[in-house]
Amino acid sequence: MTLSQKLLDDATAWRRTFHAAPELGFAEVQTSQRVADLLHSFGLQVHRGLGGTGVVGTLRVGEGPTIGLRADMDALPIQELGQCAHSSRHPGAMHACGHDGHTAILLATARHLSETKSFRGTVHFVFQPAEENLGGAQKMIEDGLFERFPMQAIYGLHNWPGAPAGRVIINPGAMMASLDTFEITVTGKGSHAAMPDRGFDPIVAASELVLALQTITSRRLSPLDSAVVSVTQFNAGEAINVIPETAVLRGTVRCLQTPVREKVQQLLGEFVEQLPKAFGARGALQYRVGYPVTENHPASAALVRDAAVAVLGEANVQWGCNPSMASEDFAYMLQACPGAYVWMGVDGVEPSAALHNPYYDFNDQVIEPGVRLWASLVERSLPV
Repeated sequence: MTLSQKLLDDATAWRRTFHAAPELGFAEVQTSQRVADLLHSFGLQVHRGLGGTGVVGTLRVGEGPTIGLRADMDALPIQELGQCAHSSRHPGAMHACGHDGHTAILLATARHLSETKSFRGTVHFVFQPAEENLGGAQKMIEDGLFERFPMQAIYGLHNWPGAPAGRVIINPGAMMASLDTFEITVTGKGSHAAMPDRGFDPIVAASELVLALQTITSRRLSPLDSAVVSVTQFNAGEAINVIPETAVLRGTVRCLQTPVREKVQQLLGEFVEQLPKAFGARGALQYRVGYPVTENHPASAALVRDAAVAVLGEANVQWGCNPSMASEDFAYMLQACPGAYVWMGVDGVEPSAALHNPYYDFNDQVIEPGVRLWASLVERSLPV
């Protein structure tokens, strides 16, 4: 497979332009316009507005099957601290997760395939908004993604610090955890801080609840089950000499198996209902089911592995890994359509900054192996 230096140079320029002008979820107006303009210039059919700011570019080469390739476009609400020439020009927003790189890779793949036409069938290039916590994938599905653009499989790629640049990492099963959120309100009886016996202190009850929730994973689940329960917010009180009426806890639950996810939700409810009573308080739980487990379909994952080995070499492909307890809304697409999600390493001579770090910058050297992977996958899925 030959990729022109002009293509790679253009893709790098696109990536850096996106990085300098990041836009948050469902506000990717200029980004989606630029994506649509480029796809149109490659000769693709372009469809805008799916999921708000989503874009789908369609490339047909004769009769044959149909697959989809997806990239996310949104940035994060983080102030960039790096000093590169293409640093964010938008205060409080930056591409700290590499979605600028994902978008550039997919655009370069679309142009390459539009020029080579080295397949038979149809490829939908799906540019998704609002991956970061806002569920843009689900919004595109609700807007008819798979009805308007039927496909036999869909694939997604994410860059992965901690692995060598260009290395492909994929599982035949779970890649990333589910994500649910909760809010717990503990209601006691307010009183003077000097007279705690005249009230029921919700702060003490909520503090005990924070500790007790940690025993869900350590004592109520099998050590072989994967789950993380994290309390990330604790809000109570307004005056230093007043025991308040209520305390509010918020946090997340992440799991790799659906039965474990259901068990954790059940146990959380039991703890919230029962433990505060020992302190004369009562608890109320709001549990919000969020992103599912990002779980690859085995046959699709194997196809990605073979496509990667063909163009990157067996030494650059890792089949089987520990799933991440982070979450990804591409999971919604894998629930609705067969497919697979793959990580690609980005560490160069120096290790990459972590994802969601204010110093993160996508490694442009990964654009070439990313395009090679997607083009190889298309050619294997839609052979001439």
